[in-house]
Amino acid sequence: MRSTRLSSAFFAIPLALGASGAFAIELDVPAQSLESALTDFAEQANVRLLYDASLTRGGATSAALKGDFSISEGLQRLLQGSGLTFHTGDDGTVTLLPAATDGSLQLDATRVTGQGNGRADLPSPYAGGQVARGGRIGMLGNQDMQDVPFSFTSYTRELIESRQAQTLGDVLNSDPAVRQSYGFGNFSQVFVIRGFQLYTDDIAFNGLYGILPRQIIGTEAIERVEVFKGANAFLNGAAPGGSGIGGAINVVSKHAEDTPTRSVTLDYASDSRTGGHVDLGQRFGEDNRFGVRANLAKRDGETAVEDEHSHFTMAAFGLDFRGERLRLSTDFGYQKQRLNEGRSPVYLTAGTALGGKVPKAPDSTTNYAQPWSWSQLEDTFAMVNAEYDLSEHWTAYMAAGGKYTRENGVYGSSYVYALDGSSRIGRLYSPLDQETLSTVAGLRGSLVTGPVSHQLNLAVNGLWQEKRNAFESTATGNRRYSNLYEPVDVAPPLATATGDLHDPRTTAKVRNRSLALSDTLGFLDERVLLTLGVRRQSIGADAWNAGTGIRTSDYDKSIVTPIYGLVIKPTDYLSIYANHIESLIQGPTAPSASSNYGEMFAPYRANQTEVGVKLDWGTYGGSLGVYRIELPQGVTGTDLVYRVDAEQRNQGIELSVFGEPLPGLRLLAGGTLIDTELSGTAGGTNDGNRAVGVPEFQFNVSADWDVPGVPGLALNGLLLRTGGQFYDTGNVYSIPAWTRVDLGARYAFKVDQRDVTVRASLENVADKDYWASTNGGYLTQGAPRTLKVSATVDF
Repeated sequence: MRSTRLSSAFFAIPLALGASGAFAIELDVPAQSLESALTDFAEQANVRLLYDASLTRGGATSAALKGDFSISEGLQRLLQGSGLTFHTGDDGTVTLLPAATDGSLQLDATRVTGQGNGRADLPSPYAGGQVARGGRIGMLGNQDMQDVPFSFTSYTRELIESRQAQTLGDVLNSDPAVRQSYGFGNFSQVFVIRGFQLYTDDIAFNGLYGILPRQIIGTEAIERVEVFKGANAFLNGAAPGGSGIGGAINVVSKHAEDTPTRSVTLDYASDSRTGGHVDLGQRFGEDNRFGVRANLAKRDGETAVEDEHSHFTMAAFGLDFRGERLRLSTDFGYQKQRLNEGRSPVYLTAGTALGGKVPKAPDSTTNYAQPWSWSQLEDTFAMVNAEYDLSEHWTAYMAAGGKYTRENGVYGSSYVYALDGSSRIGRLYSPLDQETLSTVAGLRGSLVTGPVSHQLNLAVNGLWQEKRNAFESTATGNRRYSNLYEPVDVAPPLATATGDLHDPRTTAKVRNRSLALSDTLGFLDERVLLTLGVRRQSIGADAWNAGTGIRTSDYDKSIVTPIYGLVIKPTDYLSIYANHIESLIQGPTAPSASSNYGEMFAPYRANQTEVGVKLDWGTYGGSLGVYRIELPQGVTGTDLVYRVDAEQRNQGIELSVFGEPLPGLRLLAGGTLIDTELSGTAGGTNDGNRAVGVPEFQFNVSADWDVPGVPGLALNGLLLRTGGQFYDTGNVYSIPAWTRVDLGARYAFKVDQRDVTVRASLENVADKDYWASTNGGYLTQGAPRTLKVSATVDF
């Protein structure tokens, strides 16, 4: 069994307890990093070993240990010269401690009990601490990476902090399978996984859709970011926003740890953005059963883009209780973000003046937004989780949450019609109120029938959402002239209102309900794992015209999605996997131009087939997968009949490497090749073309290195390389491949016995001017060179 995290810094390697440690045990521990040696020792000696992960940082190594030794003798030899000692508790638990220095008093270790990090459901970090060994796989719950037939990565708080990530997008820059862009007309972060969009509306929070702040998600209250690659309707249910075909993201909140959390961070980012973050956590009561965690953050100032001003406020709280059988937690928070003169996406007005070419990207700091443009996002959210152990092998669980969103903004987008940057400016004002309620309940358990083990799961999901909005938009002929390279401030163009801008009426309601059942069968001492499951999904959606209030859609369809997954583990370090799984989005309604206007179609069913291998050598690992996803699409034929006959097919190869292959060197790297093809398009005009916004390739190389001889100093770097993308389905307009390099450093030291960490990073070091994405059918420009510095004090 591998290490299990106890807190932000503690590891535990739990095994059957040995005796007092006086008897001799045959040990064979090779020379390696001290952390890896301790893992091997705990497994071979069959003891529970607790230690603070920071004690083994800095490249500490251990000599080989081979022969018959008592637990005490073996540990003394492994720890020789490390500056560490150990204490053995009454229950046989061994705790590592800093060795006492002259004149100091060595105290006995405090016994740690229960779930050490305050989250019973958190898998342990992998070697290097940047990713975890496992993550939440939808209704299957938390799983080890080697035991499931899927590809996923779980990023830890350690990575979030070391990268100074302030938004979810900053975290996902480290994932080679994910790229991002802005939303239509505004500044929401949209992620692209396996060539398909994932909106922030469709990102889960502790397993529930619809709870997280909309559009842009801050990281101050996040413990883990779990990225699932591939179709996932069976595991998570249909996403309410109709995205997530190629992958899913789950955000795990911070909760109190066994060791108190008290930290203050001050930060600065170019051009003049300053802020602060306070993180407080404490457990109390018998056996530390009760926990409280609070995160408060505020950030204001001008960004590295000229005249773009950002204002961010966040408050999040987590309460939890962990009893013998019952575990409860609740999370609630508030987030508000305002962006003045935010640099918007760019649209191309197709015509002879462009000549089939995309204008080059402006200078990285140029802001072609208008001074009257702004966006404000305000969210209040809450959720509660409960788990109860019915017996040693069966657990019942439920979760429920809700969110209220108020979104406002005046957006000014550029429509470029010539290569010299000539453009016209439109205006959109679109106030939105949104309310969401989301629930899940289920039962998980295990049993054995003869030589076969079973992991059974039953889940019921429900989501209800209501939107109220109106809009005011500029007609094409009323747009005002400007230039992409030499922006001109123009008066707000005339716009026509639809609906009541001050009191928007209901325009949409969503009702998603589902029932799912699965069984993972284990054969040959669980060397072979077969997962079978089925979900019955109902998707309901009503829509009304914002101006007249007339109903425009009354959609209600149900569909069944199966799953087949296989894992074969021929050795302890190798897993071979395969899966067939689907994703779902609401089916279309035939448009007014078709002869079958108003006909509703069943939900779109995206089929995925994937095979791959996963390797785990203890200190580093990797995976290689090959997948194919087929998504049907609607099209109006030459006979004017609307049918679901078109298809987008994405297939690719994904490679990832992670861990700490050498003491003090932490790696995250990988790449993907994506081939995409359209078929069944109107009149066959675009058959064989690539899909819009899907790069031909993308890869990342990330390294974090402890500088030898300088305790506490570490350097890091990130290289992102992304292939070319087409802007249109006709494959006439395209952007070239681009490369971005980020560099950073951090230094940890003590001041008056308080831990202090100073971090600095420079993003887009070369200050490259580039179009980052054509996803959505518009251009998103990459961020300019940005300096970030921060200082964190633990007290």
